[in-house]
Amino acid sequence: MAAPGGTLRLRGGAPRRGPLPGFHLSLVTTLLWLSGIVLLPLAALLLRPLELGLSGIWHSLAEPRVLAALRLSFLGALAASLVALPAGLLLAWVLVRYRFPGRRLLDAAIDLPFALPTAVAGLALTALYAPNGWLGAPLAALGVQVAYTPLGVGLAMGFVGLPFIVRTVEPVLRDLPREAEEAAATLGATRGQIIWRVVLPALAPALLAGFAMASARAVGEYGSVIFIAGNMPMVSEIAPLIIVTRLEQFDYAGAAAVGLAMLALSFVLLLALNLATRFWRRA
Repeated sequence: MAAPGGTLRLRGGAPRRGPLPGFHLSLVTTLLWLSGIVLLPLAALLLRPLELGLSGIWHSLAEPRVLAALRLSFLGALAASLVALPAGLLLAWVLVRYRFPGRRLLDAAIDLPFALPTAVAGLALTALYAPNGWLGAPLAALGVQVAYTPLGVGLAMGFVGLPFIVRTVEPVLRDLPREAEEAAATLGATRGQIIWRVVLPALAPALLAGFAMASARAVGEYGSVIFIAGNMPMVSEIAPLIIVTRLEQFDYAGAAAVGLAMLALSFVLLLALNLATRFWRRA
C-alpha cells in the first residue's frame, strides 16, 4: 500500500527499496567526477589569468598576433562549417535515401576523422595539397594555393567538422516520414518546393545542432591544422598554437588568458546557436 508522501510500504510496514539502489552513491560519484574533470580545470582557467591583472589580460589579448589568430580560428571555423553544411546534408541524404554499391564503405569513411589521429590527418592533407602534392600541384598551376594559407586552415577544419553534421542529420532524416513528401506531391508541389517547404524545415534543428558541433570542434582543432597551416604569424596562425607557444615560453598566465578568450567566444557562439535552434523549433 502507499504510505503518506507516496512511499511504498510492504504488508509488514517496512518501506520498500527503490528500483535503482545506490542513488546517493552514484550522485556523489558523478559530482566528484564532474568537479575533477570539468569544474576544477575551468576554475583554474578563470583564475590563472588574474595573475596578470585586468590590464595585463587586456594587453595580452590585444596583441595583433593574438587578435589575428583568434579571428582566423573563429571565422575559419564558421566558414568551414557553413561550407560543410550542404555537403553534410547531401551525404546524409544519399546514405539514407539511396542504396548503391559501396554505400557501406562510404558510410564507414565518413567516420574516419573521428578515429584518425589528428596529426596523421594533418600530414595527409599537407601531402595532398602542398604545392607539389597530388592535388596541390594542379591547383597551384591554376593560381590557387591551399597549403600554408587560410584556405588550408579552413579545409582542415571542414575535414574534422563534416562528420558531425552528417551524423546529426542522418537519424532525423531517417525518421522523417515520406508520407509528408508524398502528400505535398499529390497537392501539386514540385520537388524543389517539397525540399524547401517540407524537408528542410523538419531538418533545420538538426542542421543547426550539427553546425554548432562542427564549429566547436573546428575552433579547438590543433593537430589537423598546424601542418597544413604553415603557422605564419598574422597569416595562417591559429589560436591554439598561440597557447602552445606561450606554454613553451613558460608564460602560463598569458596562455590561460588566450584560453579564457577562446572559452568566452565559444560560449557566446554556442549560446547563439542554441537560441536559434530553440526559436526554430518553436516556430
